[in-house]
Amino acid sequence: MKEKREKRLEKEFRKNIYELLTSKIKNPYITEMFAITAVTVTSDLETADVYVSVFSGSEEAKQRTFEAIASSAGEVRTLLSREMRIRTVPKLNFKKDESFAYGAKIDKIIDGFTYGEHNDDN
Repeated sequence: MKEKREKRLEKEFRKNIYELLTSKIKNPYITEMFAITAVTVTSDLETADVYVSVFSGSEEAKQRTFEAIASSAGEVRTLLSREMRIRTVPKLNFKKDESFAYGAKIDKIIDGFTYGEHNDDN
């Protein structure tokens, strides 16, 4: 089970990374709506996996936005060290979180089912 400190740091990283990407990082390729859905840190705080979900736009625009976010990892890490005032900020590994897209796909499949009338004649 994760320690309280790790959980607290993950929550703080998630909040601060989103704020930095939306307000301080000036990358013209971050054009689509996105969310930082989760952050997981290793117990030694060496690395953090940052899960990003991009919501709108074409697949090409989503990919371009994700790549722009991922390429900002170094700058985000530097700014995090200033914002959070912690000794060591973990190396950030940005990963795509496709769970929202997967959920939407499942919803679409379920909505596509047509329910026939139930016949009790036996």
